[in-house]
Amino acid sequence: MSWFVLFVSGVLEACWAVALGKSEGFTRLGPSIVFGVAVVLSMIGLAYAMRELPVATSYVVWVGIGAVLTAAYSFISGDEAVSVAKVALIGLITASVIGLKLLHG
Repeated sequence: MSWFVLFVSGVLEACWAVALGKSEGFTRLGPSIVFGVAVVLSMIGLAYAMRELPVATSYVVWVGIGAVLTAAYSFISGDEAVSVAKVALIGLITASVIGLKLLHG
């Protein structure tokens, strides 16, 4: 259950990161509200997962999921240019997250 909650929290991290960018310094209400809700839920989920999972593993997996999904959103939306090097490096982050899950058992 902790791994599932950690994954959902990582997805929420990507949500709040994207919303933060779209809030334009908290001057836009909708994205600012999405940011606030997503960041609180993401932190609650991370805290829950850390009850059973090691802190370092939890944090790296949470950040990794959030970073990969945020980058994917930026590439798909056209906000950031895609390159082979970026995709390869993001692939390494993904492999690291999967590796940490496999190492944990």
